[in-house]
Amino acid sequence: MTSKLNALEKQNLRLPASKLRRNCDPKSLGFKTTDDLPSFDGLIGQSRALEALDLGARIDKPGFNLFVLGERGTARHGTVRNLIEQYASKMPPAADWIYVANWDAPDQPRAYSLPAGRALKFKLAMDAAIDELMSLVPAVYESADYQTRRKAALEDVNTIQEQTFEALNEKARSQDIALLKTQTGFTFAPVADDNVIPPESFNALPEEKRKTIIGQIEDLQKELAKFVERLPVWERERRQKLSTLDQEFARLVITNVVLDLEQDIADLPQIRDHVSRVTEELIKHFGLFRASAGVQRDDGARPAEQLMDDDPKFRRFRVNLFVGDGLKPCAPVIVEDNPSIGNLIGRIEQQAQMGALFTDFSLIRPGSLHLANGGYLLIDARRLLLEPYAWEMLKRSLRARTISIESPTDRMSIMSTQSLKPDTIPLSTKVILFGDRRLYYALFEGDPDFSELFKVAVDFEDTVDWTDAIASDYAHLIGSIAKREGLRPLSVEAVAIVIEELAREAEDASKLSLRIGTLADHLREAEFWAAESGHKVIDAIDIHKATTAWKRRHERARLHTQEMIEREIMLVDTAGAKIGQVNGLSVMSLGGYAFGKPSRITACVRIGNGEIIDIEREVSLGGPLHSKGVLILSSYLSARYARNLPPSLHASLVFEQSYGGVDGDS
Repeated sequence: MTSKLNALEKQNLRLPASKLRRNCDPKSLGFKTTDDLPSFDGLIGQSRALEALDLGARIDKPGFNLFVLGERGTARHGTVRNLIEQYASKMPPAADWIYVANWDAPDQPRAYSLPAGRALKFKLAMDAAIDELMSLVPAVYESADYQTRRKAALEDVNTIQEQTFEALNEKARSQDIALLKTQTGFTFAPVADDNVIPPESFNALPEEKRKTIIGQIEDLQKELAKFVERLPVWERERRQKLSTLDQEFARLVITNVVLDLEQDIADLPQIRDHVSRVTEELIKHFGLFRASAGVQRDDGARPAEQLMDDDPKFRRFRVNLFVGDGLKPCAPVIVEDNPSIGNLIGRIEQQAQMGALFTDFSLIRPGSLHLANGGYLLIDARRLLLEPYAWEMLKRSLRARTISIESPTDRMSIMSTQSLKPDTIPLSTKVILFGDRRLYYALFEGDPDFSELFKVAVDFEDTVDWTDAIASDYAHLIGSIAKREGLRPLSVEAVAIVIEELAREAEDASKLSLRIGTLADHLREAEFWAAESGHKVIDAIDIHKATTAWKRRHERARLHTQEMIEREIMLVDTAGAKIGQVNGLSVMSLGGYAFGKPSRITACVRIGNGEIIDIEREVSLGGPLHSKGVLILSSYLSARYARNLPPSLHASLVFEQSYGGVDGDS
């Protein structure tokens, strides 16, 4: 056995140092500093992802929403947002939406769509109309024309009432009976010589005379009762005449005020019908404006807006500007950082008033789906899934292509409370989710709705082949990042070192990492060291300082492992040879910092029944890849040395001084 080991040692099995790291020749880049390079606006090595993004962003079919997947730091969010904003800039602005009162069903507010920019003008026009009516309506009812018409309207009824009363009074006088007014009403009494006959004098009259007078008084009282019965009728006639007159004046004022408003919305049938209904309701409830005439501000003006906000009777004439401010010249691009159910589909707020909570259509607030309607909505998938019911509500909205505002408390509570049921709004939003590959494949396999709603996968590469052309593109990209961040220019030597570091991060000498976010952080730190040293450009030494400082911050675990080996707490032989024992190098990755950890691996073999024991697996410290490798090794030994007879050995394999899990192909 010793002779075989010596023969192996003589073979050239060592890996040359030149194979461990690929160098980037600064001369091949062809510039002095990055100031000599033009800006780089493209994206390196992501042609497949960009093709998928272009398809998903432009195709207008149900279910073609996007899921952007890739590793952290590959600039997915910024790249996708910039490209999506370019697509959106070529699209027309989305329609505006308003909510208004539903006079037939107050708990079901109506939603109307207006062309972009029209909703704000309509809301301001409605508020201005109400404000104007606050001043005009009370003034009209104080005018001389109204007072004259009012007096004339009441004169006929008053004349009939007075004539009827005077006829009754005249009839009583003709019978020597007086109609007297008392604290309890009217009564009749006999008179003589224009004076009421006292009771004792009346009792002294002959009986026949008394009966005649009593009979006459009873007849007069019946006629008086009929007169009194007609008083409410006359009063009702007066109120009807006044109401007709008031509505006539109110209609004249209100229709004149909303005339200009109706002309502005003549091309919008639904809005025109709504204004017509509001006009009728204003005429019907004109008394609200008369009641508000006494409310004054310090400056003497009537606070129409305040009254409308505080009094629900006024708020129903308002317009809830739901979506649309008239400022966006193109389709919206919305980034939802907190995708809760309320932030996604909107919510119905409540206000406290006199110890009670109430709500109406003016308290309906939009969600990000509403704000992104007609455009694009960008959401982090992990955050979305962590919010209760948000994922289900998003899927429901995408399936139905409508947005229905629901309260999450109604879904979670066993008791239902009466609330609003606003009209649903058609949904035309392209949803873009961001997540890693594991999450994408978990959703694809575990949620049957996912593949139907997110048909376009935008898969960002992690690495790219290291070629001269790619290295040149990276040099342009590094220069662009430095200019965008306001950093010093980089020397060609510094750029070469950065490219070499990207290869190290890719863990492949023929590849370069596409984690642009990490690259930008590295350049910012190098800028700091260049400033500390007073350099006009970021040189190779500044890049080296940044790299060294970063390693210094993260190498505590590596130094601790090194110390244990040096103190012989962990035993690793570095010279000689032993049968059944090799030194393995496991890769530890902690917080983005990876380092090699030596491990002694020992195999023991003796005469047995052919059993091969993986100690790591037996004690549940071996991962599935490690266990699979040992089982393959066991199969190889059986196929190679014991094809006809069972092997007569017992073997065990163990990682010595290992107290954690073991896994990996090697």
